[in-house]
Amino acid sequence: MSENLLSGPERDPARDAGHEDAPPRVGFFTDTSVCIGCKACEVACKEWNAIPEDGLSLSGMSYDNTQGLGASSWRHVAFIEQPAVAVPAAEGRTELPLLDAPLLDAPAQSAGETTGKDMRWLMSSDVCKHCTHAACLDVCPTGSLFRTEFGTVVVQEDICNGCGYCVPACPYGVIEQRPSDGRAFKCTMCYDRLGAGQEPACAKACPTESIQFGPLDELRERAALRVDQLHEAGVSEARLYGHDPDDGVGGDGAFFLLLDRPEVYGLPPDPVVTTRDLPAMWKHAGLAALSLAGGFALSFALPAARGKVRR
Repeated sequence: MSENLLSGPERDPARDAGHEDAPPRVGFFTDTSVCIGCKACEVACKEWNAIPEDGLSLSGMSYDNTQGLGASSWRHVAFIEQPAVAVPAAEGRTELPLLDAPLLDAPAQSAGETTGKDMRWLMSSDVCKHCTHAACLDVCPTGSLFRTEFGTVVVQEDICNGCGYCVPACPYGVIEQRPSDGRAFKCTMCYDRLGAGQEPACAKACPTESIQFGPLDELRERAALRVDQLHEAGVSEARLYGHDPDDGVGGDGAFFLLLDRPEVYGLPPDPVVTTRDLPAMWKHAGLAALSLAGGFALSFALPAARGKVRR
């Protein structure tokens, strides 16, 4: 059954896009709890997709020199440094939140106080979310953006005319235009590799399996089990982001296990597809246009009627 909705749950976006014999939808599950910030995914992405270098300049922001996703950065490893907060622990020790691991050399402190030089690192490899409801695809006037048979969203650079409509349409701020020619670029989930039965280069290169690739339904089950495992280990802040098919974008094709609030990682807490309200907007615009046309008609009709009455 074809749906082709702008928002809400959608069971099979690839089939709704016209792929009759589509394979199971695939995606990424990024487990940030095991990310070590090695940036192998960034390097593999650039090498396989022949993405040009984008500055290679020191940002002064920890080891995060990419700073964000862009036209020439399809993978971005975020480094978030936070002072460790002391929580009550047995025998006068100070324990790090999330990890529940005692700092043997740290002096005892009151709950809520920072532990001075002790920091915790939150690392996460960000990427295009390949949304179920992709606003970038909805607003593209040339068909440059299209839904693949794997359920992913890809930009055809040779068709892109550089209009830039997709840039503000993305609720995650993923897509960017290259200054050199104005065309838009983003992650393709290595569409060419998928067609050859291979996994994306970033997942292949990840040494800790922080980036996991596979059928989306299987990844969601695996992610739920991982969250339960972390909760049982005392990591109560562990949560999934982008996995829910009932969220504002119909669920993401690339979702994450986070160890803090999404805002800490630079992710919107409650993303909504930007084209969701288009039908209502067009309806209101149509009513306004009819009202305006009716006003013009009356402005001409009333004087004419008065002239007939005077005669």
